[in-house]
Amino acid sequence: MSEWTVSMVDVVLPCLNERSALPWVLSRLPHGYRAIVVDNGSADGSAELAESLGATVVRENRRGFGAAAHAGLLSATAEFVAFCDCDGSLDPAQLPALLAPVMDGRADLVLGSRQPQRGSWPRHARIANGVLAWRLRRLTGEHVTDLGPMRGARRDGLLSLGLEDRRSGYPLEMFLKASLDNWRIVEFPVPYAARTGRSKVTGTVRGTITAVRDMSAQLRAASAALPSGPVRMNGRRLHGDKQWT
Repeated sequence: MSEWTVSMVDVVLPCLNERSALPWVLSRLPHGYRAIVVDNGSADGSAELAESLGATVVRENRRGFGAAAHAGLLSATAEFVAFCDCDGSLDPAQLPALLAPVMDGRADLVLGSRQPQRGSWPRHARIANGVLAWRLRRLTGEHVTDLGPMRGARRDGLLSLGLEDRRSGYPLEMFLKASLDNWRIVEFPVPYAARTGRSKVTGTVRGTITAVRDMSAQLRAASAALPSGPVRMNGRRLHGDKQWT
C-alpha cells in the first residue's frame, strides 16, 4: 500500500444548488480525502445535505466560482488540495491518480483533461475551450489541452500564488500564475459526464458573458507580464523580471 493512500487530502467542492448531485459526488471520495463543500448561496438545502453526509461545509456569501473555490482553499489544512466540480460531471474517485504526480514530486500542478462522454459537452463550449487552450499554449509554452476544473497541488504552493479573481477567471489565473512561477504543470485525462442540472456558466447567457470577460482580463494580465512571449532554456521557461499586476 502506498504511504499516500491513507494521507489526508482536502477536496474543495464549490457548490451552488447541487443537492441532487451531492450524494453521488460525496460517496465517490476516496478514503482519507476530506470534502470541503463551499456553499455559495444555495437555496435548495445543499449545505444542510452536505453536512448530514459528513462533509465539512463552508459558507461563502460572496457569489462567484472563484470566491467559493478560494474560501475552500483558505479552509483547507491538508498538505495537498484538490478542486472538483460538485455537479456530478467529474468523478472524485479519479483524484488519487490525478494527484499522484504531485505527491511523488514529479509535478507541481496537475490539471484534469476532460474526456467528454456522450451529451456532456456542448459543441460551442468544446470549441471555446479549444481556442482557449491554443491561446494558452502560444502564450505560456505549456502543453495544455483543457483548462478543466479538476486539479490538484500542494496547499502552500497554491496560497503562494496570491490568487485574486473571485469569479470565472479563478482557474485560469491559477494556471497562468503557476506557469509564470515555473511550476511543473501536467495533465491527466479524466472522464467528463453530463452534469446534473443546468450549468451556471455555459448554460446561461449571463454566465457565458461573465466567464469570457473574466478570462479575458486574466489573459491581458498574463500578456503584460510576458511581453516577449515564453522562452525555454534547458527545459525551463524564462519570463524575465516583470511582475504580475
